[in-house]
Amino acid sequence: MVLSDTISLTTRGFGDIQDITPPVAATVGKAKIRNGTATVFCPGSTGAVTTIEYESGVLEDLKKAIERMAPSNIPYAHDQRWGDGNGFSHVRAALLGPSLTVPVTEGKLALGTWQQIVFIDFDNRSRRRKIVVQVMGE
Repeated sequence: MVLSDTISLTTRGFGDIQDITPPVAATVGKAKIRNGTATVFCPGSTGAVTTIEYESGVLEDLKKAIERMAPSNIPYAHDQRWGDGNGFSHVRAALLGPSLTVPVTEGKLALGTWQQIVFIDFDNRSRRRKIVVQVMGE
């Protein structure tokens, strides 16, 4: 069984982090599988998908760590070529990655107690995003 679905989001950009665990879990429920995988994918080059405890302190820590790894206030060749000012967004998204695969066991996402699936929009403007969720299993 394979089921594909999309999650629609409106984001603020600039590192906006949104918990997408509930809609991903709903897609797993629609698939009616007992065991398999759920893949969550962001089409586009300025967003990322990962897991984290969705708690304000650790979310702020993550934003600060990402700013240290790929600062928003330094020159990027992308900006010189395109003039859109979001070179840092592309670098940040590439570092975290566009997708995540989570095992499904006994019909549920095999996440840890404090672990949620999040989408992070690194672009330098608000956006409407569609996240692809594909569930495979038996």
